[in-house]
Amino acid sequence: MATYLIRRLLIAIPSLLGISVILFTVLAMAPGDPFSEMATNPNVPPEVREALRASFGLNDPIMVRYLRWLSAMAQGDWGFSFASRINVDDLILQRLPTTLFVVGSSQILALCVALPVGIYAATRPYSVFDQIANTLAFVGFSLPTFFTGLLFILIFSVSLDWFPFVYRSDIAATGWRWYWEMFRQAIMPITVLGLFQAASYTRYVRSAVLDVIRLDYVTTARAKGLSERKVTLRHITRNALIPVVTLVALQMPAVFGGALVTEQIFRVPGIGSLLIDAILANDTPVIMAVTFVFSCLVVFFNLIADILYGWLDPRISFS
Repeated sequence: MATYLIRRLLIAIPSLLGISVILFTVLAMAPGDPFSEMATNPNVPPEVREALRASFGLNDPIMVRYLRWLSAMAQGDWGFSFASRINVDDLILQRLPTTLFVVGSSQILALCVALPVGIYAATRPYSVFDQIANTLAFVGFSLPTFFTGLLFILIFSVSLDWFPFVYRSDIAATGWRWYWEMFRQAIMPITVLGLFQAASYTRYVRSAVLDVIRLDYVTTARAKGLSERKVTLRHITRNALIPVVTLVALQMPAVFGGALVTEQIFRVPGIGSLLIDAILANDTPVIMAVTFVFSCLVVFFNLIADILYGWLDPRISFS
């Protein structure tokens, strides 16, 4: 296992380098820079603006700037945010835990809904439950998160006044009261993102279980006299989860993309809202660092998926 992990991490390094080159080149060639607002400010002379650009190396060739950025990243220096006036790594560390909490909780919710619903629907195909589950799944992934988010705000915040519609990080409470208020304000963004993913996962789980349920070894297990519950849990579900794990890993970029929208709707102070604010302010160091962090998280979740393959299917060897 250790050898396999080391090999996968070594393979991930060229992938991340390639991603960083593409991201840095696109951002460097994009119009605008952190000092573009100074061009419209009559109090800032043009020579001062050019001196600032030169001091930050913005006039250097793209490759020189990239190598300088890569060397600084390797030493733990992620740059300086021109908009927030603090180091980028401190800014990301302030926001990343919130995003991971919202995304992680939404994925747990999605799997807790999709697995039992998908498995139960597949074991009873074309039943009333199956048709209702399919209809709700189609409706779920047809509605974008910004629509369901606004709908949740109108129903549960404006009409019923159950949950706050703005995520606050400065809650004036202590002890268990603080934890309850943090959980209460996270319910709606987690539910919106989780149900959207659950709709997609439910259809995929149902399809994977239907493929496995017709195989010969399932028929053999039933012929041996095993109960339907044991056949479903031990012989069908475990093998059907392998393509589902692949789907969850491949869906992580879309999940983080959905988190960008959800964080903007509910004003969640996460890394997604940080990226949007940085794009609006042309804060290139923050944009580069956040997108690179997203890339690292996607590579990490794909590594987790590969490890889960071996647990789900004993035939897969890491040696």
